[in-house]
Amino acid sequence: MSPSTEILNTQSLKRPATMNVAKVLLVDDDPQVRRALRTTLTSAGYVVVEARTGEEALEEVHAEGAVDLILLDLKMPGIGGLEACRRIRKLFDVPILIISVLRSQEEKVQAFDAGADDYLVKPFGIHELLSRMHALRRRVAGAESIPAYESSDLKIDFERRRVVLDSDQVHLTPTEFELLRYLVLNEGKPVSHHTLLESLWGPEHARDIQRLRVTINQLRRKLEKDPSQMRYIHTEHQFGYRFEPASQKAAKRKR
Repeated sequence: MSPSTEILNTQSLKRPATMNVAKVLLVDDDPQVRRALRTTLTSAGYVVVEARTGEEALEEVHAEGAVDLILLDLKMPGIGGLEACRRIRKLFDVPILIISVLRSQEEKVQAFDAGADDYLVKPFGIHELLSRMHALRRRVAGAESIPAYESSDLKIDFERRRVVLDSDQVHLTPTEFELLRYLVLNEGKPVSHHTLLESLWGPEHARDIQRLRVTINQLRRKLEKDPSQMRYIHTEHQFGYRFEPASQKAAKRKR
């Protein structure tokens, strides 16, 4: 079954009940896929902007400005989906959901390393797509009521989604930000792989430890100056990860 046929095979789509109307940039070189997705997403209450190539996607992002979410195919003419993802991520923290026929673990890791927040393999059911989109938007909205975090080196404004490290602003993807948020909320406590995977990507991804490791590595590259001396994100061997500033660890040892 083709992606477009599967997408059109839907029943009683509902508009998102808890979110404001969102603008989605749909990037795919297949006109049938775009047509099917545009019809379905519009019925679900989304405003859809289309692009056929990576170059067009970059133009639309700059022109539209306030795009709430991007659906991005990988196999496209021109610069391609991976490079488009990298370039968009350097400029914006908008959630990016990859929709692609490519299904290998290596291709998924490359997409996450390029800054993607989630990955959905074609063909897929429209209800799964809408669920993933809603989850990505919920992550972005979920940080609004959390008090800011501040230490001697790191400042996190959850409401404004702003991270400052050693006086320099750090640009995180929505998923990286959500991962940091979850770890900070559990400061000093080990959080299991299973818990983090379920919280960020849902129960169906509870065993996808490689995805979590990729995101942790991306976050560490942005927050840690010395990979051999972690200041904030520590590994709990064969269990998970823990957020704890090095200064607080040192203070505990002196007690």
